Amino acid sequence: MASRGDLGSWLSGGSVPTGETQGPDRLGLPSSGSGSQAPLGRRVVALCLDWAVASGISYGFFAFHEGATLGIFAVMNLVLVASVGSTIGHRLLGLQVRRLGAEEPHLVGFGRAAVRALLVCLVIPAVVWDADGRGMHDRAAGTVIVRR
Repeated sequence: MASRGDLGSWLSGGSVPTGETQGPDRLGLPSSGSGSQAPLGRRVVALCLDWAVASGISYGFFAFHEGATLGIFAVMNLVLVASVGSTIGHRLLGLQVRRLGAEEPHLVGFGRAAVRALLVCLVIPAVVWDADGRGMHDRAAGTVIVRR
């Protein structure tokens, strides 16, 4: 039978003292600063900002129809991520969508942006994360959201 002491080593987290880092994380990204994986809170706020922009456009043109809002949100995500690498919310919060493994901030491309936008609109893939903190939408598209 496992004792509490046996479990404590992995339940209590890593052995890195507060404020220190061990170099790149499991995804090969820096552990802090520019190019490091974006924290969950910033990603959620960026998502809410993008939804608010889509809602405002929907209200202005379609008297706020839910289907129109979702469509506008999807198109915004697809076009902006494919062309400039970030949505309006990402840009405001200093985030960028990057291909995983790309050393330079290369554009994600239309195909990856399409997969990502579709899965974000389905909601469930966006709220289910892997051990690295990436949503299923980013994992399926081979992308990661990093700090700019």
